[in-house]
Amino acid sequence: MSRKALLNNLQCGAAVLAVLSLGWVQSAASKPTMTVFDVPDAAGTYAIAIGEDGSITGYWPDASSIYHGFVRAPAGTLTTFDAKGSYGTLPAGINGKGVVTGYYFDSQTDPHGFVRKADGKITHFDAPGATQTGPEGINDAGTVTGYWVDASGIYHGFVRAADGTITSFDAKGSTGTFPDAINASGDIAGSYSDSSGATHGFLRVASGKITSFDVSGTTQTYPYAINKAGAATGYYINGGNLSGFVRAADGTITTFDAKGSIATLAYGINDRGTITGTWTTSREKGRGFVRSASGTIRSFDGPQSSHTVPDSINKSGAITGYFVDPSSNIHGFLRTP
Repeated sequence: MSRKALLNNLQCGAAVLAVLSLGWVQSAASKPTMTVFDVPDAAGTYAIAIGEDGSITGYWPDASSIYHGFVRAPAGTLTTFDAKGSYGTLPAGINGKGVVTGYYFDSQTDPHGFVRKADGKITHFDAPGATQTGPEGINDAGTVTGYWVDASGIYHGFVRAADGTITSFDAKGSTGTFPDAINASGDIAGSYSDSSGATHGFLRVASGKITSFDVSGTTQTYPYAINKAGAATGYYINGGNLSGFVRAADGTITTFDAKGSIATLAYGINDRGTITGTWTTSREKGRGFVRSASGTIRSFDGPQSSHTVPDSINKSGAITGYFVDPSSNIHGFLRTP
């Protein structure tokens, strides 16, 4: 799984049990509206990314704990899929044309990349020389970014063009480069580790220039999303505390925390500068949040949720993610503003 997916699953902590087979809607007299959905017969539904057209992708485990992919169309139709020969398929990103990228595991349990077109055709790929390939994001041009691992176990970044051409890259001084997101211009946000054990953020523009950055006072900075303007968001660690940040295109960094939070993790930013993510209360309950471009933070929860994880937001402000109910069942959701 991606680092974000792994972190999310660790936060949930509970066993995944059987879930409902059809979505339902929680609404009030006024917006926002939350639609809950589940893959039929799944042992959990993890919604991971939303495209600008409202299409959602994610993954679901079956009764044997084998993971499969799904796409939820804007109208609500759910389609499941697997990469050919897969022993586990985990989508990581979707663009505004319904094209999905992610990775699958073969019988050797090593991840390989895939791109699934909106018509269902799946193309497998690996970075040259890779023992593992892990795509993380895709833009509307079909350009994919992610990481690959060489024979020495070193992580490198890559960009895969729509024609299949793959370019590898590393941040200067990196002992491991981890791209996480790509915007419409082909700019990439991610993090890299150095020989001292510190983790730094980086931005790579489409021309290939890489700029590293850190939130002041920390040695652990993790960007997870980037918008059209080049603003990146994520979280940083300082003294054991986790807080959110947003880095503007001019390099200005603003940090933030949800009120009462002991951990605030930003996972998505849209072209309006609206950020979403999850924060944890002193009682270790995870709540979702939306932060406006002006800095106002509002919290929200899935129905009767003990843990809510918003993962992605599109330009219209629609958010997708998943939540844990009182019986430890995991459901996908779509929250519209």
